[in-house]
Amino acid sequence: MEEFEFVRNITIGQYLALHSFVHRMDPRVKLICFVFLVGAITFTTSYTANAILLFVVIALIRVSQIPIRYALSGLKPAVPIVILLAILQITFYTSGFAGGSNCVSFFRWGPIDVNSCGVQLAVVSAARFVDLLILTSLLTFSTTVTELTLGTEQLLAPLQKRFNFPAHELALTMTIALRFIPTFAEELERIMKAQVSRGADLGQRGAFRFIQQTRSLLPLIVPLFLSALRRAEELVLAMEARCYVGGRGRTHYVEFKSRPSDFVALAIVILFAAGILLFPFAY
Repeated sequence: MEEFEFVRNITIGQYLALHSFVHRMDPRVKLICFVFLVGAITFTTSYTANAILLFVVIALIRVSQIPIRYALSGLKPAVPIVILLAILQITFYTSGFAGGSNCVSFFRWGPIDVNSCGVQLAVVSAARFVDLLILTSLLTFSTTVTELTLGTEQLLAPLQKRFNFPAHELALTMTIALRFIPTFAEELERIMKAQVSRGADLGQRGAFRFIQQTRSLLPLIVPLFLSALRRAEELVLAMEARCYVGGRGRTHYVEFKSRPSDFVALAIVILFAAGILLFPFAY
């Protein structure tokens, strides 16, 4: 049953109670740093800049005292998707999509055009995917659900006051979605093991295992969807039993206080993101 162990490979939504500097940071500052790093990762197109960003993300994992092997284990479920996207980008990204850039063609046959622009797009996209996945895992590793909810709500509070934006409801929805990722992974693992124990063939063997696994998703999705609806209903009933009435007029038991070290870390991240985006790296 080792091939059905999903929970240990789902790192997004997990919290590790450690005592590193990243864990002690103000959640609001942490979220702002996260947004700037995501922006730098998203709009960077060069090999050198992506290599630097990957190194920085790994360094943040070390600073957070999180085992690198455990942090990287979250990439395992995404490897087939990354490989498939890379193959499609390398194969079908023609020079016409590059906007007239000087692309060196390596191989061409019909609609297939393997060129330098497609290779660069595949490498950069894979690096972005890895960086974003590790960075999101780091955020949930070092921040509890309560801190994420309150931090997001307080950052969106100006929009709520000026434009009547539902800051609390949006923050609560986002954090609940993150929190339930490992829960649904555990539920999927339980359903798969139960069906295999009853003789179901989920396509774990054979030359065309990928196709067989895709066809076997339907009997897994239906019970997982029903379980999600049941958990959502239980969550709603629990919140109503505790007299939850939304965000307007609510007070907070926890009050965040930023320290000088938080502002120093924020300034470093902003300067780093700006440097990555503005420095003329070779395309």
